[in-house]
Amino acid sequence: MAAKTFDLIVIGAGPGGYVAAIRAAQLGLKVAIVEREHMGGICLNWGCIPTKALLRSSEVFHLMQRAREFGLKADNIDYDLQAVIKRSRGVASQLSAGVSHLMKKNKITTVMGTATLTAKGKVTVKTDKGSEDLTARNIIIATGARARELPGLEADGDLVWTYKHALNPPHMPKKLLVIGSGAIGIEFASFYNTLGADTTVVEVMDRVLPVEDAEISAFARKQFVKQGMTIKEKAMVKQLDRGKGKVTAHIETGGKTEKIEFDTVISAVGIVGNVENLGLEGLGVKIDRTHVITDEFCRTGVDGLYAIGDIAGAPWLAHKASHEGVMVAELIAGGHPHSVKPESIAGCTYCHPQVASVGYSEAKAKELGYDIRVGRFPFMGNGKAIALGEAEGMVKTIFDAKTGELLGAHMVGAEVTELIQGYVVGRQLETTEEDLMNTVFPHPTLSEMMHESVLDAYDRVIHM
Repeated sequence: MAAKTFDLIVIGAGPGGYVAAIRAAQLGLKVAIVEREHMGGICLNWGCIPTKALLRSSEVFHLMQRAREFGLKADNIDYDLQAVIKRSRGVASQLSAGVSHLMKKNKITTVMGTATLTAKGKVTVKTDKGSEDLTARNIIIATGARARELPGLEADGDLVWTYKHALNPPHMPKKLLVIGSGAIGIEFASFYNTLGADTTVVEVMDRVLPVEDAEISAFARKQFVKQGMTIKEKAMVKQLDRGKGKVTAHIETGGKTEKIEFDTVISAVGIVGNVENLGLEGLGVKIDRTHVITDEFCRTGVDGLYAIGDIAGAPWLAHKASHEGVMVAELIAGGHPHSVKPESIAGCTYCHPQVASVGYSEAKAKELGYDIRVGRFPFMGNGKAIALGEAEGMVKTIFDAKTGELLGAHMVGAEVTELIQGYVVGRQLETTEEDLMNTVFPHPTLSEMMHESVLDAYDRVIHM
């Protein structure tokens, strides 16, 4: 059977791949997309979206327990874990079906199967009906990543879980150990802790949420501890002894090892890129620690071959993948897009309280040699936050003292994952402190804290 020819083949239909395919189709290219498992990839099916559905359930449960504070009555408050999971899976299914619909609408050829690059511009897809050959001058690899598994800490789906098991749990953990306090680890810790699991988080670095600004990490840690979590920093799980219905974890902190028993362990120790069995090495693609090396336009160095999203390295964020997908599609179609700058991409963590940031942390800005001005504003000083019953939190802004450039913004508290975009837009438009000070923020809103934080950096704060 003759190979089908396209202008572009996209391998992987996650938030990078499917967005790249749509943009390329809009630009008049003939596009095929190959997906091994689920339309929408990990993000829609086993990542960003279903976890947010779970966390929303735990947030509502938490609020129900606080009913009395709001002058409301709610007795015998409880949850049905299976119903919570069912809702989460339903949300994921709805969105996955939506991606399939978008492929049809944009006249993109969808091939379900496992792709291998057999030569430059050639892809063979192993489908359940046999195999199919596709050719294209341009190919985008968007195969994403999977959970990293450390020797001895491998998941078994019963006692030791990855994020996939945690999204569809075989039981409700009573005593839970979460290894790793990045976004995935801390979100699951937050979810299960809110539902009543006795939760311990072990982090190898010197603080939880290690990629965040140190002050924000410290604030979040205090809240987690207040909610009943046990946090162990500069600590390492050396081994897991698995027994019937229990796991004994050997946790080393400061040279001392203690053995603690848990009934469930979630391993969230990072991710590895899905680079295997694609035929990349044969084409001369350079791979470093499971990630494809690319330039700022996602070019691999092999003519017509691009890599976007998680497989192309940090930051491992769906919105970075989508933006890279659009950029590469425009490049292929003959456009002149801007490259994606990692420091302009916001990071959001949906634990309780939420954490969000963009740009440089205070330590990073100093390390880069900037003379800085830092502003802070607490949720406690904001009328809307108090009215919402969410008075714990903080907004922190960092400016270049010489130019007034907004170098970074860091937040912890209710709804900060929505608020951060104000600063993202500000950075994109190359805003200065003066622009932000002269912007009229609506009242009463949480966003007023963003204004006050800027004012504070320049000794003009009003409500503090």
